Amino acid sequence: MKLGIAGLPNVGKSTLFNSLTNAGAESANYPFCTIDPNVGVVAVPDERIRLLGDMYHSKKVTPAVIEFVDIAGLVKGASKGEGLGNQFLANIREVDAIVHVVRCFDDENVVHVDGSVDPARDIETINLELIFSDIEILERRLAKLSRTARMDKKAAKEEALVRRIVSHLEEGNPARTFETGDDDDDRFWFASCNLLTAKPVIYAANVSEADLADDGASSTYVQSVREAAAKEGSGVFVLSAGIEAEMAELDDEEREMFLEELGVKKSGLEKLIQASYSLLGLMSFLTAGEDETRAWTIRKGTKAPQAAGKIHTDFERGFIRAEVVNYKDLLECGSLAAAREKGLVGLEGRDYVVQDGDVVLFRFNV
Repeated sequence: MKLGIAGLPNVGKSTLFNSLTNAGAESANYPFCTIDPNVGVVAVPDERIRLLGDMYHSKKVTPAVIEFVDIAGLVKGASKGEGLGNQFLANIREVDAIVHVVRCFDDENVVHVDGSVDPARDIETINLELIFSDIEILERRLAKLSRTARMDKKAAKEEALVRRIVSHLEEGNPARTFETGDDDDDRFWFASCNLLTAKPVIYAANVSEADLADDGASSTYVQSVREAAAKEGSGVFVLSAGIEAEMAELDDEEREMFLEELGVKKSGLEKLIQASYSLLGLMSFLTAGEDETRAWTIRKGTKAPQAAGKIHTDFERGFIRAEVVNYKDLLECGSLAAAREKGLVGLEGRDYVVQDGDVVLFRFNV
């Protein structure tokens, strides 16, 4: 999974990126300090694989990972090349989802590119620039379709869909709120457009330390972000990028104590992972043994052969069956053999839908 951290300049993007990845991207109080996208890979915290690794005395414990891309700040006119707009648009096109960092704190020492803090305006600025870029792409597509639509019924049908999308965008709506209906052709054409505003968005409301304990409930800025997100079905989580940066310097025990002192149950990273997995419909199944215990990220609804293919294409091609046990049952039994004896291990075929927390042993032959 690849997430792009985006937003206006000076909203806390690079500070958040640094704290999440410890990658050391430059963070400074001026626009465009992130010129080339910085990339960092973050392990997904998962106590399940730690416990299973301890039980098996695994030589290696491998968590699922998320790739974060810190993308240059966007300003008005980016769709026309203003600021670093062209780079921003190119980089954001490559990610699976956008983490849109929105400033929700007052600080006279931190310059705001538009002169004041206004989350609704900031969200609209970026959404409009992405919408303008999408419209430009679709207009080029329409120019090609119009030449063949008169002679080709399928091209005419696609042209009608694209015009509907353009109308939707021109009303200020992102493509992710556009409904294609049940028509397979329409769904295929819509996906093939690869529109920026069709990408899922998670809004990261970056608050001051004072607004962190109640999860931004008392902040009018955060409320503004939540209202904007609700209109388009996007996710929201609250964090303080500054606090996350401080926690990045602590070990696990110190971090837990720090969170407790703040009255906060989860770190920003945990909130972000939870929000992104939920928004993208993701989950993890597990494999465990003496050599390695590992978490594998798949989409909810994935069947056993396709889950096996995440490990190796040969596993999917030669899939025979899967032995499946819930990780809690396996831990309680102490071994796969003991879980088998208690009838807790299922023998599953090609139609089995893998569940979150399943520990799976795949049988295959190629």
